[in-house]
Amino acid sequence: MNPNPPCNIGGADPSTIPSDPSLNLITNLDLGDKKLEVMKACSKAIASITGKPESYVGVAITDNASVMFGGDADAPAAFGNVYSLGAINMENNGQITKEVTELLEPFGLDQGRIYINFFDMDRANIGWNKRTFAG
Repeated sequence: MNPNPPCNIGGADPSTIPSDPSLNLITNLDLGDKKLEVMKACSKAIASITGKPESYVGVAITDNASVMFGGDADAPAAFGNVYSLGAINMENNGQITKEVTELLEPFGLDQGRIYINFFDMDRANIGWNKRTFAG
């Protein structure tokens, strides 16, 4: 018996399926009972902008965190990382930055106090379903 059977995602080879746009966001904002709403909105925005199915999008938000931006730990700030297999480009990155920023502004975030870093990942560097997306 093969100890590493191939991934079977509807019969598709894992190296050919769309995968893993994910957002990890940390902020000192208190999102309160709106946190899930913000997460869902981020997920929908990332799927729409990247053209990838929302069923592959991952979003994690840590709020009420200790965050310092520009030497100031008191004013609202946020830092994010977006990882994706493809779909990382200037246009998409700008649209995602705009959408995430606008979702946080009602909580007191100034548009100049958020950084989002974008990473175009190689399939071999994303693990899922006991394997990588490279197969």
